[in-house]
Amino acid sequence: MDPIPVVVKHQGKKYDVEVDPTSNGETFKFQLFSMTGVEPERQKILVKGGQLKDDADMSKLGLKPKQTLMMMGTPSSDASNIIEKPKEKIRFLEDMTEAEAAQSEGATPAGLQNLGNTCYMNSTLQTLRSIPELQEELLRYSASNAGSSSSQLSQFGLGGLGASTDLTASLRDLFKQMSETQQGFPPLMFLNALRTAFPQFAQKSKDGHGYAQQDAEEAWSQVVSQLRQKLKTKDAAGQSEDDTAKDISFIDKYMAGSFESVMECDEPAAKEGGEEPVHSKDLFFKLNCHINVETNHLRDGLAAGLKEQIEKRSEVLGRDALYTKTSRIARLPKYLPVHFVRFDWRRDTNKKAKIMRKVTFPQELDAVEFCTEDLRKLLIPVRDKIRDIRKEEEDVERARKRQKRIRAGEENDAGPAASKEPLQKKKDKEKEKEKKKEQETKSEDTEMKDVEYKTEAQLDAERAESIRAAKQELQALVDPKLAADNGANQTGLYELRGVITHQGASADSGHYTSFVKKVGSKDPSTGKRKAEDGKWWWFNDDKVSEVEQDRIDTLSGGGQSHSALILLYRAVPLSTLEEDENKA
Repeated sequence: MDPIPVVVKHQGKKYDVEVDPTSNGETFKFQLFSMTGVEPERQKILVKGGQLKDDADMSKLGLKPKQTLMMMGTPSSDASNIIEKPKEKIRFLEDMTEAEAAQSEGATPAGLQNLGNTCYMNSTLQTLRSIPELQEELLRYSASNAGSSSSQLSQFGLGGLGASTDLTASLRDLFKQMSETQQGFPPLMFLNALRTAFPQFAQKSKDGHGYAQQDAEEAWSQVVSQLRQKLKTKDAAGQSEDDTAKDISFIDKYMAGSFESVMECDEPAAKEGGEEPVHSKDLFFKLNCHINVETNHLRDGLAAGLKEQIEKRSEVLGRDALYTKTSRIARLPKYLPVHFVRFDWRRDTNKKAKIMRKVTFPQELDAVEFCTEDLRKLLIPVRDKIRDIRKEEEDVERARKRQKRIRAGEENDAGPAASKEPLQKKKDKEKEKEKKKEQETKSEDTEMKDVEYKTEAQLDAERAESIRAAKQELQALVDPKLAADNGANQTGLYELRGVITHQGASADSGHYTSFVKKVGSKDPSTGKRKAEDGKWWWFNDDKVSEVEQDRIDTLSGGGQSHSALILLYRAVPLSTLEEDENKA
């Protein structure tokens, strides 16, 4: 049967609708819902014989072409039910350019081609690229005159032909090019800049074929040191009254921590002779996890790295003596790289041999115990409050799931299985329930007529308000000086964001890859990121694949398989009221 075109009047507007004679009233109401936003249950449509019912047969209403029908009703207060036309025109992948497809939601990030034993560099770059602040600051970086010609060539995909010495400009251009493709990209320009700045990476292999394999940790350290010299950013903490913020190294702001150390002679004779402990302050750009026969967990190795023995001359004793240097962290950076010291130099083979021992590491690192007493006093109240809020949020989530299961159980009880139960048994059960209720009522000594029981919605609202109040308290707990340092960790807690791994028996052989945690997808309506799905990107040169969290748990070492070499942790941020409102 052919559709019947009718006109529906609603609140002064006319809607042209085609009625399918083979459908029912409910289908017609959903058609109007898509146009008006009025839910089917709130619609009143006047037809011949009264109001249109959901089960009405549309072919029996005697509708005529261009007939006018009246509809009454308004949308509910829940705006999420309203179906709106998309604000932006939907675009399909086949209609996009390569750059647009690479920047679309859910796109696979670009890999990097191996240009001959360059996996050490590729894994380092993919992990550094996971720092959004670094990408943003690089876009603002202006190349030096020496590297400008090469930078111009890079815009045409010919960067590898230039001999740029500006490593920072090369990194900026590379990250931009990677953002515009989903294919494996050849990092020629950056590799040339790296080998020009640090000739050690231009070393040829011993067999004379191509370039030698290098240590990813050395590449990481050299790239970071170059960025520290070249890449500047604004320091809001140093902002003066005239609203001008001073320039500070990007690395010093976001990736540098500081130690307060004490060095004392181990021999009592030195102390008795009047030798005083030596106090010092030093910057660090990564923490070392030392591995020995007692190291089983990251915490063990970090603790060992903060306490070291040094042999040096004692003026009081007039000879060399052993000293113990104990360090504590006075500033925690927002991004904390941790290096597993897995390679040890062996004279017999003239190679950096790999320490195969298994060392586990957490997804969330509590760094408070490694801090100075002063910093601990500032961080502990904040850290503990965050844990309290998390526990409260988990309790709320558990309660919701429990209620969902109860509702599902009630529906199942009232489902087909229950309907098959004999009628007499049902009546008997109902009588038993009524008797129990009567007995419970009689046993009550106090009258409960005035007691008001809260609804589920009221309880949820109270819990939400309690969490909101706790987050307001959390903001107040942060020390003003710590709050002003937006490049520092203000909570004492870190979450794992990247892992560089090594597969093989020595640093100068084998294979390097990296794992980077996926960020949540962007909500097109708010522009904010949604919750993460817990999955990771695995960058194996130009091959990029998605892996589950379980894969990360296998990177603790214990053999020649992929073992974590560098971990990149990011500070757990303070929960803000604005974020919660966006999620709601």
